[in-house]
Amino acid sequence: MKLSVVIPAHNEEGCIETTLRNVSCVLVSTETEHEIIVVNDHSTDKTRQRLLSLQQEIPFLCLVDNTAKPGFGMAVRCGLEKYAGDAVAIYMADGSDSPEDLVRFFKLMQKKQVDCVFGSRFMKGSQIVDYPVVKLALNRLANTFVRCLFGFRYNDITNAFKMYRRHVIDGVHPILSHHFNLTVELPLKAIVRGYRYAVLPNNWIQRKSGESKLKIKEMGSRYLFIIFYCFIEKWLSRGDYLSSRKPQVKA
Repeated sequence: MKLSVVIPAHNEEGCIETTLRNVSCVLVSTETEHEIIVVNDHSTDKTRQRLLSLQQEIPFLCLVDNTAKPGFGMAVRCGLEKYAGDAVAIYMADGSDSPEDLVRFFKLMQKKQVDCVFGSRFMKGSQIVDYPVVKLALNRLANTFVRCLFGFRYNDITNAFKMYRRHVIDGVHPILSHHFNLTVELPLKAIVRGYRYAVLPNNWIQRKSGESKLKIKEMGSRYLFIIFYCFIEKWLSRGDYLSSRKPQVKA
């Protein structure tokens, strides 16, 4: 079974090399069959040059340019059109995610035979370092709202770090999000459409260089659009998009 790791990157020259070396080292050392797809999202710094240089060092690294509109969601969608693995993980270019978690999630996916593995930064076994206080408060409010609205227990729907089998990605189309609301669209559609998922704690560390691309003021209405879109599908689609697989499983 092959794992694809999709990493959207916009102006990440300060951290992309460290991130990719860390990911590659862990996946190679654990003998995980893999590919790493980095989507250069209209970077104006030296991100692309760094990636071209790293291709000589990391044999399983593939560089893709986002030729569509700029945006986190558009970059991820570009990567999801190119990956060749049996499963795919969304991974942040800033190094905030842990490469060891990639291996843990992949092993659990195979062991439990689930369709998705979702990360939670807010459950026993997870670790968060230097999460901004204001963002943390908004995160907890948003996730509580979604949990109450949809009636599930998963408490970190906005977490970008998630893993999906290929048939899930095929089954959640059409994908609509252009920006960070994609991190909510994919798991909500997977849950609403009945795919089996497990939840594991994952670690998160504040980026060491560059600046966050998530602009809270710009994202509020976009998140709400996707949330209510999925809510309407849940209650009004009459099961037209439901997966034919067994009910979801949680770990």
